[in-house]
Amino acid sequence: MDIGKLLGDVLGSGNANTSGGGGGMLGKIAQSAQSAGVSSQGASNATKGIGNMLGNGVGGGLVGGAISGGLMSAVLGSKKGRKMGGKVLAYGGTALVAGLAYKAWRDYRNNQPPSDHSQDADLANVPVDSGFAPDHEPDANQMDFRLSLVRAMIAAAKSDGHIDQTEHARISEQIAALQLGPEEKAFLFDAFSADADPIEIAKLAKTEEQSAELYLVSNLVIDPDDPAEMQYLERLSDGLRLSNDLRQHLDFQVQNARHHNAT
Repeated sequence: MDIGKLLGDVLGSGNANTSGGGGGMLGKIAQSAQSAGVSSQGASNATKGIGNMLGNGVGGGLVGGAISGGLMSAVLGSKKGRKMGGKVLAYGGTALVAGLAYKAWRDYRNNQPPSDHSQDADLANVPVDSGFAPDHEPDANQMDFRLSLVRAMIAAAKSDGHIDQTEHARISEQIAALQLGPEEKAFLFDAFSADADPIEIAKLAKTEEQSAELYLVSNLVIDPDDPAEMQYLERLSDGLRLSNDLRQHLDFQVQNARHHNAT
């Protein structure tokens, strides 16, 4: 499978969110860095690093492009809470998911209380050997873990059953029209057609670190005010065997990311 083509050309680049450094999550990261004493050039480099990850179809474009693209718009629907989480992902992409999950996990392992990392300027600088670099870590099936994050995101967005037959047909038409090979299209058809089964999503995790990432990206996509979607998240957490303490750290990051994006 040509994953670069799938993530870049199909799901989009997210470049609209990376220019200028003044808007959305990237702009806030730069502002946060400058207020902490980082030079303007340093802050610019921080946002540029995340912007590159969003735009190259290999890192953040996986999630950022998927959210901003036409395929995900049908899945996300119109609920305010779900769309807000999608907006956060569009701004931050995989850099946000990996960075927030890594820092939540690090605080948890060091017995530190939850701390808001959603505005940290170094979210894109996750150590390659940390277990939180999706483009370097295969999932439990030895497949590219970035695709597992896409599956988790789609399943979470569909978890309240709001996708009807008409919307399914529209999604299928959009996939069929994409300039992709049969293997890439088959992946998308499968991901969008599969039931929103949290236990199957949980089976994709090979490590505790991947479990944290799958949970965080799912939490960002759901509508926190929807009981059905919160039940899905509970079942996913159980399937991933997350400790209550780690989950609290991850939830804290999601809540703050939503809050800062809404203000």
